[in-house]
Amino acid sequence: MRIDKYLWCIRYYKTRNVASTAVKKGQVKVNGSVVKPSREVYPMDKVVLRKNQIDYELTVLDIPESRVGAKLVDIYRKDTTPKEAFEHNELVQFAKTHYRKKGLGRPTKKDRRDIDDYLDESE
Repeated sequence: MRIDKYLWCIRYYKTRNVASTAVKKGQVKVNGSVVKPSREVYPMDKVVLRKNQIDYELTVLDIPESRVGAKLVDIYRKDTTPKEAFEHNELVQFAKTHYRKKGLGRPTKKDRRDIDDYLDESE
């Protein structure tokens, strides 16, 4: 089965087109090498894919006939992603909210003046 179809079948991507695009961009590696969307995957292949700033590590256990339900995904792959990858993503989210709350948009005039005053004081 093609790698793009496999990733779509085991529900890592919503559409096959999105999966194919991710593979073309080099976000998917099979057995340590960047591949094309037409690359065939076989049981016991190691797949590493980068999605949402997380490097997921998978082992192919079996090849599904077609797209499977969410409860059946574990039959076809073994997720060996380390927990540190998810923890790092949480830290990045906390760092983003430290500067500005989500939805506040661009800095106001007052914010801009406060930033300028702070920069002038530090020099």
